[in-house]
Amino acid sequence: MTTPPASSASRLGLDVYSLRSLNWDALAILDFCAEQEVKVVHFSEPRLLGGLDRAHVERVRQRAEWLGLDLEVGMLAIAATSGIFDGSAGSADEQLARMIDVALALRSPLIRCVVGNSLDRRTPGGIDRHIEGALDALRRVRSRVMDAGLKLAVENHSGDMQSRELKTLIEEAGTDFVGACIDSGNAAWGLEDPHDVLDRLAPYVLTSHMRDSAIWISPEGINVEWTRMGDGTVDIARYVRTFLEKCPGRAVSLEVITNRQRAFDFRDRGFWDAYPKMRATDFARFLVLAEKGQPRPAVAPDLPTTLEDVKASIAAMRALLAQS
Repeated sequence: MTTPPASSASRLGLDVYSLRSLNWDALAILDFCAEQEVKVVHFSEPRLLGGLDRAHVERVRQRAEWLGLDLEVGMLAIAATSGIFDGSAGSADEQLARMIDVALALRSPLIRCVVGNSLDRRTPGGIDRHIEGALDALRRVRSRVMDAGLKLAVENHSGDMQSRELKTLIEEAGTDFVGACIDSGNAAWGLEDPHDVLDRLAPYVLTSHMRDSAIWISPEGINVEWTRMGDGTVDIARYVRTFLEKCPGRAVSLEVITNRQRAFDFRDRGFWDAYPKMRATDFARFLVLAEKGQPRPAVAPDLPTTLEDVKASIAAMRALLAQS
């Protein structure tokens, strides 16, 4: 088992979290991806796979092979201190060991995982405490991961880590078995220009989640709305071109999330307690990006991402890849 080849060929992928509202099983998801000419199917969480028992996993692998699809798998938090850590599924070590077996069975070259989410930044000790918890788990499973020929792709997830923090985690854990699952939409939730995040993390990227975003200034602060591909304000076309140049051979995997707006009240001094190490130059670039955006109407947060959102984003991404 090896990491994805560093070839110049781009592989269109889809994080199946994009299809979560449809309640499809794994086999239906594979069929849909094949119909859409998606090449990499990214099951970012065990629940999306529909079960981890060996017989089911084998059925998924066999269907993927028959359809000519590559598979990637993942899990959520590996920091036991995080508010989203699922203790009911066992310790971080146990969950990672289970996912190693699943990755080998599915012939996934990597396991996507996360530290936590943005709420962890406001807990005692801040995000540093959770990063250290994740590092402890990574160090304990290093030999198992390397013996299996796999790598762990840690995501900048839901505003948990900024890119400098993720870069430090990867380097301290060891780049021989840890890299990045870079998420363009979550970059904005980390108060960063997605282009800066890509430039900083590109050498470590193992896979991706790609999502367009609209960013603008409002009385509430800086607003971020995740959109269909091509409907945002961050110049996602340039982002894709840079990704193809700097991360050759890595999956260009869409994670489509729409109808999600969030305001970051940067004018409140207390807001910055969660970002004690953020550099003014990094925030200034994010602020400049926000100043270029135009306000958008509010959206109902309970509206799901639709199948049409996903199909439109796949078509838009395919067009961007054809132009690159």
